[in-house]
Amino acid sequence: MRRSLLPSTLAALLASGTALATPPAQLPADPPQASAATPATSADARFAALSQQTLDAWMRLSPVSATQTGDHRFDDRLDDLSAAGRQQREATEQGLLDALNGIAVAQLSRQNQVDAALLRNQLQSDLWNTRVLQAWAWDPQVYNDLAGSAIYGLMAREFAPLPQRIRAATARMELIPALFAQARANLDPARVPLIHAQTVARQNKGILSIVDTFITPHLSELPAADAARTRAAIEQLKAAVAQQQAWLENTLVPNARGDFRLGAEKYDQKLRFALSSDLSRTEIKQRAQAEIRRVRGVMYGIARDVLKDKPGAPALPENPSDDQQQAAIEAALALAYAHRPARDGVVDAAKAALQEATEFVRKQDLVTLPDAPVDVILMPEFQRGVAVAYCDSPGPLDKNLKTFFAISPIPDDWTQAQTDSFLREYNDSMIELLAIHEGVPGHYLEGWHSAKYPSVLRGVLRSGLFAEGWAVYTERMMQEQGYLANDPLFHLVQLKFYLRTVANAILDQGVHVDDWSREQAMRLMTHDTFQQESEAAGKWTRAQLTSAQLPTYFVGAQEQFDLREAVRARQGAAFNLKAYHDQVLSYGAPPVRYVRALMLDEPIR
Repeated sequence: MRRSLLPSTLAALLASGTALATPPAQLPADPPQASAATPATSADARFAALSQQTLDAWMRLSPVSATQTGDHRFDDRLDDLSAAGRQQREATEQGLLDALNGIAVAQLSRQNQVDAALLRNQLQSDLWNTRVLQAWAWDPQVYNDLAGSAIYGLMAREFAPLPQRIRAATARMELIPALFAQARANLDPARVPLIHAQTVARQNKGILSIVDTFITPHLSELPAADAARTRAAIEQLKAAVAQQQAWLENTLVPNARGDFRLGAEKYDQKLRFALSSDLSRTEIKQRAQAEIRRVRGVMYGIARDVLKDKPGAPALPENPSDDQQQAAIEAALALAYAHRPARDGVVDAAKAALQEATEFVRKQDLVTLPDAPVDVILMPEFQRGVAVAYCDSPGPLDKNLKTFFAISPIPDDWTQAQTDSFLREYNDSMIELLAIHEGVPGHYLEGWHSAKYPSVLRGVLRSGLFAEGWAVYTERMMQEQGYLANDPLFHLVQLKFYLRTVANAILDQGVHVDDWSREQAMRLMTHDTFQQESEAAGKWTRAQLTSAQLPTYFVGAQEQFDLREAVRARQGAAFNLKAYHDQVLSYGAPPVRYVRALMLDEPIR
């Protein structure tokens, strides 16, 4: 999972507004530049000006996202989610969309045509979210994510001296009580789904762990007056978190009556914004169902090879029944499950796997490797409960800072049975695949390449479809290139991991459109795609908490596979895998359809 560059606004809340504090004393001389390219036409010049105007507006309206982008002019402010703030953002974005509609897009350079399409999609998505979806009124994750990211985004990366970052964090801590008050005023318990309320009630106190980890140990390094102000802000924050916790537990959770399902109309519109694809919900489902059948057939062939002549092996006929196929694949997977990390060894195993994958890519010369650092870390507490792992890349304006490959620890209150189920799913081969997906040559590597593209606008609007599709593509690509000495059990687990991707697309619409029960969802995951109970249960929760994100893996991957074969067919014997990879990654991660258009000189639609 690639953690969004703008989780608190453009990707999750999409309904914020003006800032709550005075500007910092020192500002950069200029706002972020939309592009380093010189405009070629008057239309290009108008679009460059509009892009810069849009970026500056977004940064001012969403200071937390600005920090994550690397624009630090607003590090001591918070987003405003009041009615007035939302109205200002809506008016601003409608004005930007009107200005974009006044530009003759056909007269733009091809690269600017791509950026114009991205900008239009984002503005339309933002306005739809504000006016129709209204997450600010029913999703408490909006406020929890914003509060945690406000501090974490300042403290996790060393973009400025520590005292400067703590001063900004102090200013934000002083504003978080007002943010919590906005949450209590905005959220309508009758519209809040119970799963959302319960999840945030578990996460809420995690913001204090950020303070305990990154700020409290360094108070002695601050001037006395600054330290006193920070201590006061921490005490104020503790009181605010306690007040919010009491409200969550005593008011929101008992009264949460909302439906977590979007319904067909809202889901289809959100999916179109998320995918920038011509595929309909029905077409996605049909392709995914066909892919499950195909991949299970390949897995059965591997199972026959690895189980041949093994004592106690199930029946392995050439043309198996469904039950025979199921039994054989499960028996073969059990051989892989026997090799797994210790309960407290998942992070260390991921670190070793990341190093191994990096060395393989270097030795095989598959793609240009990053020169910026990456850390494998325990997922911050305030972000746990949605996904097992994510990759958090620095923003496009923060150059050569760390990327974080975060893994959620096994909860302390899990039973031995739950732990065993988790470790069967995250066996040694799966940890290798997780390191490929989140690290090299997946999200970490892709994020580093994408950040080199000169358009900040494109960096801010980095496509989740491209990023997730690329990460899934690299899992298959590494197996095809012989990773782990062509180990058939690794290949089997890679196919199982890919089936999770395919199942994601079916599960998401099953939950949000087709009214699937938990039993239907678990059948798809545990039977059809071989997921362990703990993984499937976590994905069931994630499907309720999110929408239109899970299909990005499958749709993005199909487009990545199709693009490689189209380029290979055009270039023939001249095709070079590293050159292909470097070119695909050179465009700043727009949706794959635009990369294809640029590489194959097709029309940009």
